[in-house]
Amino acid sequence: MKENRILERYNGLKLGWLRDSLFFIAAVAVVFIMFRFVIGLSVVGGDSMDPTLTDGQLVMYLRIAGEYETDDVVAVRVPSGDFYIKRVVATGGSTVDVHDGKLYVDGNEAEDSHAVGLTEEETGAVIYPYAIRDGNLFVLGDNRQVSMDSRMFGEVNKRQIKGKIILCADRHGIHKVD
Repeated sequence: MKENRILERYNGLKLGWLRDSLFFIAAVAVVFIMFRFVIGLSVVGGDSMDPTLTDGQLVMYLRIAGEYETDDVVAVRVPSGDFYIKRVVATGGSTVDVHDGKLYVDGNEAEDSHAVGLTEEETGAVIYPYAIRDGNLFVLGDNRQVSMDSRMFGEVNKRQIKGKIILCADRHGIHKVD
């Protein structure tokens, strides 16, 4: 009789461990899938997006954003292989021009409330006016005078976009990125 109670308690413990182990494995799998296919994390490096994002901030991006629009902040892999965080200023089919310290999209001065400093032409891959091909984006940093962006390396293809930045975290808390 005593042996049966001990065996029942032992079997109950085994089932508890098995159930907890399966729950842990499922939780790890869900977290892996979320970070591999749905969301990602990155750290802002440099001042090119200042004051919107500052050096050292942690950002979360949505990998499945689909279409990107003007004013979206994105994580992008540039032709050199580096990853940058930039703002979309024009999409495929648009024409971009830079002169007199200002950005023009399709002949109109861009309403760019996030831009800091003058938007100057930079030596690089772009000759203005620049027509953006379908499926591509023209991206600039908010801090125009220190930013390495499409003015230097040209348009980026949507396949180079890691995701749309949705949140940033710093010592003051978590904030939505606009």
